[in-house]
Amino acid sequence: MLPDILDKKKCFKLVCGAGNEDVDEIEKLVYVYSLAGCNFFDLSANPEVVKSAKRGLERSGITNDRYLCVSVGIKGDPHVSKAKIDDINCTNCKSCIDSCPQNAIMMIENKVQLNEQRCIGCSRCVQSCPKDSIYMYSELKDLKEVLPPIIDLGIDCIEFHILGDNIDEMNVKWNEINSLYKGMLSICADRAKLGNEVIIAQLQQMLSLRKNYTTIIQADGAPMSGGIDDYKTTLQAVAMGEIIQNAQLPAYILLSGGTNSKTAELAR
Repeated sequence: MLPDILDKKKCFKLVCGAGNEDVDEIEKLVYVYSLAGCNFFDLSANPEVVKSAKRGLERSGITNDRYLCVSVGIKGDPHVSKAKIDDINCTNCKSCIDSCPQNAIMMIENKVQLNEQRCIGCSRCVQSCPKDSIYMYSELKDLKEVLPPIIDLGIDCIEFHILGDNIDEMNVKWNEINSLYKGMLSICADRAKLGNEVIIAQLQQMLSLRKNYTTIIQADGAPMSGGIDDYKTTLQAVAMGEIIQNAQLPAYILLSGGTNSKTAELAR
């Protein structure tokens, strides 16, 4: 069971990307990382993605002690955002192609085009575009429509990203998730838009609906920055984890968002 690896502090989580809906890539990632010892996989809230992850586990031959989690969020959360190219203003300069870590942008018939299934919402293409021809939009999902078929497939956790400042939206969606799913839940939180006191108060309120230690709090630092391997990048994740730990909340703590080879050392 998922709580067992959390109790033993032996949880190795691979974030496949809440926006990553490339089913072939997901199957390969889960297959390879399951063989490498990963036992917890964070996926897009998409039934086909969950099916592909299950195929990856079957290919690895390891299905025991392997757990699947799907992620949902609120408006403005980069994890549920996608890039969009303004075809009118785009000059096909290829800057976005060079900056995309997912190879989600390519030249097709001399025109820059985006594969939205591969886009994870990192916004690096937006930052690199010299003509401001790319923008981000939130790919919001109706939880009452999306989650039931995923739950029926068999998952072990639902993660809710509260990376934003709309408290009302957070509470509405959190209540929906609790009504739809009775298993382990995870809350992904950072301090980008909410101060320390506000975020702890919000977490306390959300945990009041839950039994003790049926929730994971994922302390996020700088989302999608794990490719930078230095102390500065992972510092925010560790600091956020310490703030949550000091609040003595009845939940497991998992570090994410900028975790790298320096994280464990700094956390200790």
